[in-house]
Amino acid sequence: MTAELVRGQNHPLDRTRVEIRVAAGGPVVAGVTLGDEQGRLSGVEAVAHPGAPRRTGIEVPRQAAAEHRIAVDLDALPAAVHRVSVLLALPSGLGELTAFGAAAAPAVTVTGLDGTGIVRYTITGLGAESAVVAVELYRRQDAWKVRAVGQGYADGLPAMLRDQGLPQAAELAAEIEEAVGRGQARAVPAPAPMTAGRSERPGTGPAAAPAQDRPSPAPTTAADGPTPSGAEAVSGTGAASGSRPGSAAPSGPGPGVGAKSAAGSKAGDLPPTPADGGPIDYRHPGRRSTPAPSSPRPAGPPPSATGPTGPDGSPLPVAGDAAGWSMDERLYNQVWGMFEDLARSVAAYRSAADFAETRLEQELDRALADPRARLGTAGDAARATARDKHATLVTQARAALDRDLAQLTAESEVVEPALPPAFARWDNPVWQGYHVPLERPMALRLGDLHLPEVLDLRIPMLVRLPLERGLWIDSGPDSYGRGGPGPERDIGRRELPGALTDGAPDGAEARRLAMESAVAIAARLLAIHPAGEFAVQVIDPAGAAAPALAPLVESGALPAYPLPGAKGVAAVLEELTRRVELVQMAVRHRAADALPADLDTAEQLLIVHDFPHGFDDRALTRLRYLADEGPAVGVHLMLVADRAQSREHGPVLDPLWRSLLRLTPVPDAHLADPWVGHAWTYEPPLAPQGSQVVRQVLGRLAAARRAS
Repeated sequence: MTAELVRGQNHPLDRTRVEIRVAAGGPVVAGVTLGDEQGRLSGVEAVAHPGAPRRTGIEVPRQAAAEHRIAVDLDALPAAVHRVSVLLALPSGLGELTAFGAAAAPAVTVTGLDGTGIVRYTITGLGAESAVVAVELYRRQDAWKVRAVGQGYADGLPAMLRDQGLPQAAELAAEIEEAVGRGQARAVPAPAPMTAGRSERPGTGPAAAPAQDRPSPAPTTAADGPTPSGAEAVSGTGAASGSRPGSAAPSGPGPGVGAKSAAGSKAGDLPPTPADGGPIDYRHPGRRSTPAPSSPRPAGPPPSATGPTGPDGSPLPVAGDAAGWSMDERLYNQVWGMFEDLARSVAAYRSAADFAETRLEQELDRALADPRARLGTAGDAARATARDKHATLVTQARAALDRDLAQLTAESEVVEPALPPAFARWDNPVWQGYHVPLERPMALRLGDLHLPEVLDLRIPMLVRLPLERGLWIDSGPDSYGRGGPGPERDIGRRELPGALTDGAPDGAEARRLAMESAVAIAARLLAIHPAGEFAVQVIDPAGAAAPALAPLVESGALPAYPLPGAKGVAAVLEELTRRVELVQMAVRHRAADALPADLDTAEQLLIVHDFPHGFDDRALTRLRYLADEGPAVGVHLMLVADRAQSREHGPVLDPLWRSLLRLTPVPDAHLADPWVGHAWTYEPPLAPQGSQVVRQVLGRLAAARRAS
């Protein structure tokens, strides 16, 4: 099954002859660089490009195209080559595309020679960048891995080559452009969008990407200073992360990540501008229950309507109104469709409002340009007319948005009660009839997302399972209300509404809320897995997390309160490191039967409270190892930490922060969607105040565990 990666994640390669497939929203130039252990290039001969498409072990296409296939034979590479980086750049003179952010997000899939998918990475969150390092294949201990990079360059191909240490970057970039120009007539245009149902799982689920990083939604997470551009879709989280509905079948995190692709075009792509100059349809192409935003619904039921209709003939929303192999997958894809519809509808409204504001300024400037018209009735009339036009345009845009919101709200009202426990809020009645599942779920709800234009409509933030990136619950009180740092792109500081900023918690309260959020997520992960197939371990050097951990300890999900001090840190890290290494060896040599009898093969969630308190250099190295290698073999990381407390370690921890999806224990606008980049407010998945639902669910799980 194809694994879906988000920025920064890696995946082992089980073969050395692979094909790298690229799909973009317009003609792009594909190339490959062969770097040493530090990623530096020895010279122009280390670059395969349209002007020199063949290097030892590498062959790239000779022209710009919307789709590419790159052949790679890792065994044939020179011994000095340790990194194989796949580069994508926009050619000049081919169409009007000058930035990746103006087209559908490019996707890169690494496959075997027989077409079997290994990994897929959708490069979301790009803006003004015209060149990007998509993925890299790299050596690690005599084995090869693939890493999702997604680092964009606004200054184009020369800046990207220069960043890899090539002195002749400008000359080589010019040579590549010349070679592309010679093959311009053969360039392959982007395929036209086709209507498709929601049959493909989104790449990172309705988890938006951290807006400041641009991952989750989202959406990804945390790092100060320059970072690669892009955003993780709120999906999953994955988010973080994330890709849009319509990406190929992933196995990683999503609202989440994963799925079987449907025939036709990407479900998340925008339809082309109508040739007759009519309104642009911002609707998710696969939706069957909502009208196109900004367009009145025609009289009578639409020709494609197959479900129940209202008195006016409009289709009524139906839970599971999306394609998929199971009801859970249909609901998952439907949530993704709602997420994208809301993002695009609000984008259309904001665009119209911005246009009205710009037009008002222009007309007022014209009215005041003539000094003779500044005074008197003529000037007053011109200004009044301009303001009336502005008000009319804004009113029309809001009316179109309200129509879309009414449809989406109606759909949410039927979808939310139908969600399975893994997708449902803690106040959903489905938890009252909870039974321990017999199968693993496809996704997990990490919280809710909403936009300021419609505070009452919440979109579930789903991430695909198993988690392929760790989580960071931010316990720093100074980070709320300004969209803290994240791993993909910094789009500026954002202030929350006054109601949120006025109630920002102090240090002790922030730490308490952060740990409660971590326990709520851990309890949900335990509850949605079959008994005995998921376990939780905790590192709490100061012993301050005991009150929050009580539900886990009392139910037996956590055998005992964590051992405090450096001894407790070392014991847990040593045990999990041993598990990762043994399982890796068993997978590599196909010797699962040789694993020790005392090894717990259940998936593990490691919660680290007040990180990095109690960690020495050895412990930090082990934790970074678990974050990097653990997800592939079922060990997942959740940090509960204030990043400011780790400043003394300098940049050594920056890769760790960048690899995690940042969540907050209070509402905070720090995640971005993968389509238009709105800053979404994330709300944590806490149980209602005074509710005992978490303890009840854990109690039923404990009973099932004892009975098994």
